[in-house]
Amino acid sequence: MEVTAHTIAEATRSAPYLDYAVCVDADNRPLNHAGDWPVEGQTYAVRVVESRLEGMPLLHVLEFRGEAPYYNAFAPHRFEVRHRVFLN
Repeated sequence: MEVTAHTIAEATRSAPYLDYAVCVDADNRPLNHAGDWPVEGQTYAVRVVESRLEGMPLLHVLEFRGEAPYYNAFAPHRFEVRHRVFLN
């Protein structure tokens, strides 16, 4: 079982900003999901990336841990991106 997390340090190496998103839909957790799950109403540091596997953007909650193949990626409808903070 491979488990990993996208860290804030890794995310900011590729782009000098962090997005913050509020979880707006934590319902219907898939039965096969293993790992951290967001709490509705909580704000998380995230990174939105294009999924090669799914062919759509997925939202990665930084510091969450999850199993392959999705790790800590969630469908964008579960979150509302509220802020982008540039790290200078």
